[in-house]
Amino acid sequence: MIMKSESELLRALANYCSQTERCVSDVRKKIQAENLDRSENLSREAEHRLIDTLLKEKFIDENRFARSFVHDKFQFNHWGRIKIGYELRIRGISPDIYHEALETVIDEDEYLAVLSELLLSKKRMVKGRTPQETYQKLCRFAVTRGFESSLIINILKKMFIIIDDD
Repeated sequence: MIMKSESELLRALANYCSQTERCVSDVRKKIQAENLDRSENLSREAEHRLIDTLLKEKFIDENRFARSFVHDKFQFNHWGRIKIGYELRIRGISPDIYHEALETVIDEDEYLAVLSELLLSKKRMVKGRTPQETYQKLCRFAVTRGFESSLIINILKKMFIIIDDD
């Protein structure tokens, strides 16, 4: 077990934060992992000092992290706002920060286009005995991706003109 001083740990954490955007909870997990490798645990005060220093020196910026997270999960994973917001809440990002990131990063037209394309693509693969069954499978698929049910229904109604509101 290699004992790192607080300054060595600060350099390691700064390097960790420099690799990609991180939030406070990511850094806390990293510190806890370091504590497992140490014979003597880091005090709570030292942990707070390290995180405060990283925040002051802008290695950690929750606004920047939220915008980056929203962008990446929407563009590359094609997640909806609900799923992205949920994941940010789990990471301890405040609602004000993640709501603002969701509003500013995701363009509404692009959001609807991604949802439509996901549903069209999935429709080609889904086999249902009836159009209603296919409709329900597509609806469940889009909900698990974190898209709003009202948007899903509007797009699916256009795709399944034969389905009424019965």
